[in-house]
Amino acid sequence: MSRIGRLPVEIPAGVTVEVAEGNQLTVKGPKGTLERALPTEMEIKVEDGHVVVSRPNDLKKMKSLHGLTRSLIQNMVTGVNTGYEKKLEVNGVGYKVQKQGKKLVLSLGYSHPVEMEDPEGLESVVEGNAIIIKGISKEKVGQYAAEIRDKRRPEPYKGKGIKYADEVIRRKVGKTGKK
Repeated sequence: MSRIGRLPVEIPAGVTVEVAEGNQLTVKGPKGTLERALPTEMEIKVEDGHVVVSRPNDLKKMKSLHGLTRSLIQNMVTGVNTGYEKKLEVNGVGYKVQKQGKKLVLSLGYSHPVEMEDPEGLESVVEGNAIIIKGISKEKVGQYAAEIRDKRRPEPYKGKGIKYADEVIRRKVGKTGKK
């Protein structure tokens, strides 16, 4: 058995989980509603405050789908209950970030400012040189954070660029002059 897949997903108070035909899962909570079509091979049951995922057989594909399905359900339940957030830091001389309505305006040493529109269901907050992305979908929060980071990745010599708050940049030694 999949160690992750066989664990039941606990449904906290205030969250409802409904399984429709074709494993269409709807999770409603205080922060919002998430819907997702899960693999039809898996059997998903909601019983006394828990969601249980079981697989039909022990084929390699079924084993991998088992753990995946359970993790997706757990992420949806956590998202509608508490939400997700990612923190990014902007480092570098002259690099700055501003919020204009629903737009994020990044000055990253290019000849023009880079503007990014907040996707639906996500919110970005600017605090000094930090950007905090909040939302209920773990996938969307992570994707938007990755897109912002891609505008100017951190470089190893001076550490300039946009990095995740918990990311460690491997620093390199620069050139040395001839003697």
